Amino acid sequence: MTERTKRFLIIPPVLVAIALFVWLVRGSREPVRKPVAEVARKLRVIEAPVVSVTPRAIGYGTSQPTKVWRVVAEVGGQIVEVNPNLKSGAFLVKDDPVLTIDPQEYQLIVTQLEAEIAELEASLAELTARKVNDGRSLEIEKASLELAQSDLERMRNLAGNDAVAGTELRGEERTFLAQQQKVQSLENSLNLYPSKLASLEATLNVRRAKLEQARIDLNRTKITAPFGCRIGDVSIEVGQYVQRGEALFTADGIAATEIEVQTPISQARNLIRSDTDEALGAVPDMEMIRRLVHIDAVVRVTGGDFVAEWDARFDRIRERLDPVTRTVALVVVVDKPYERAIPGKRPPLFRDVFCEVELRGKPIPDRVIIPRSAVRGGKVYIVGEQNRLVARELQVAFEQANMVVVAGGVVAGERVIVSDPTPAIDGMLIDPIMDEATLTELLAEANGQTALP
Repeated sequence: MTERTKRFLIIPPVLVAIALFVWLVRGSREPVRKPVAEVARKLRVIEAPVVSVTPRAIGYGTSQPTKVWRVVAEVGGQIVEVNPNLKSGAFLVKDDPVLTIDPQEYQLIVTQLEAEIAELEASLAELTARKVNDGRSLEIEKASLELAQSDLERMRNLAGNDAVAGTELRGEERTFLAQQQKVQSLENSLNLYPSKLASLEATLNVRRAKLEQARIDLNRTKITAPFGCRIGDVSIEVGQYVQRGEALFTADGIAATEIEVQTPISQARNLIRSDTDEALGAVPDMEMIRRLVHIDAVVRVTGGDFVAEWDARFDRIRERLDPVTRTVALVVVVDKPYERAIPGKRPPLFRDVFCEVELRGKPIPDRVIIPRSAVRGGKVYIVGEQNRLVARELQVAFEQANMVVVAGGVVAGERVIVSDPTPAIDGMLIDPIMDEATLTELLAEANGQTALP
């Protein structure tokens, strides 16, 4: 078979195949098209609740005693007696004698001044009596002067009638002048008494003032505890001579301990809310501020495997912002930090303990809240009508831990998506699944029943 003949043998099978394909195409039916069903995305949701929100904040600070006794010698002298408990870390009860500076010198000064005052008082009494006596003598001498004047006038009348000699008249005149001199002398003396008495009284007052100061100095030789305290640094001992103004020791009061808590302004603003528009006035009263602010506090100290807690009360707000962190300092006070100590469970809250402080403001009623995880890029996603996704711009009143307090954008009862909807397409179909665990945790946080991060 030639090569040309082989080529022609291929043509019949090809033609048969083409004819078969045409027949199959013409005889086949058009395929049935099925509509594509929309698939709903399963996403977790909660119904936005309306609750009372307890504003809270966590701050840190170190404990300091509310009272510190820095003892300075108010008089100089040798220390002759010291309380055995005057040691670092020891305790003193109010009015306990602490130490005595040699009082002998100050007692001598008191005795000397008392004697000088007694002498001056006697001189004053004598001068007063002399004034009274001279006053009475003046009355007598004036009466005598009147008699002498009457005798002189009678003698002059007689002399005019040549009934008496001139020598007798001159003698009577001398008697009158002598009596007049006595009266004048007594009057001059009485005129000097006020200045003498004033000078003596002034000297007496100076001595009395010195005596009072001497008694104060004498009392200052004995130092007693003004309140219950714990001794700090001590730099004295028996026999040591101390100068006036020299530092002796320090002691911390044990009645109360305070912690200065640095708080961001935004958190402090949520805590410090007033129910009224009452102004503080030119000089605010601290009790009024405490009444208006309504802040409670819990102080925590963590050490090893234990956490100790104390209830605390709000005391005041510091007068300035921290220049570095721009935070405001709120001061809280723990009363009776030593009385409430439990060995092995809760130590006393003494100086320089690093503390965590949870601050709680007055509950804010009727607030819509959502989890922080529901907010994405300033938006929140809602399951709207027919279970379609709706994106909303969110207005935030404030945030606290994992909770967002809503100012606008979400209405109470709306279903808020709390799981990640990415990709979030507006209008896409949602298969909502109620997330009871997230809602329970959110409500607990709003009520202040969860720990803040």
